[in-house]
Amino acid sequence: MDQQVARLYSIRISGHLGPTALSAFESTVSQLKGEDTMLTGVLDRSALYGVLAEIEALGLDLVESAASRSAAH
Repeated sequence: MDQQVARLYSIRISGHLGPTALSAFESTVSQLKGEDTMLTGVLDRSALYGVLAEIEALGLDLVESAASRSAAH
């Protein structure tokens, strides 16, 4: 499988992120879902790992991440 195929990812983070924290995730769109923040975006593997690294660097709690099938080109 090509590792650079872009997919639509949904990433759920515990808590409500403010504007400063959200600015670290410019490649995604954010939404509040209950007590969590949902980040959604079309990401290739490199971009996904960048988002996950930023979540870790900011000390945020990752609740879940899910990918859809390949995004349209």
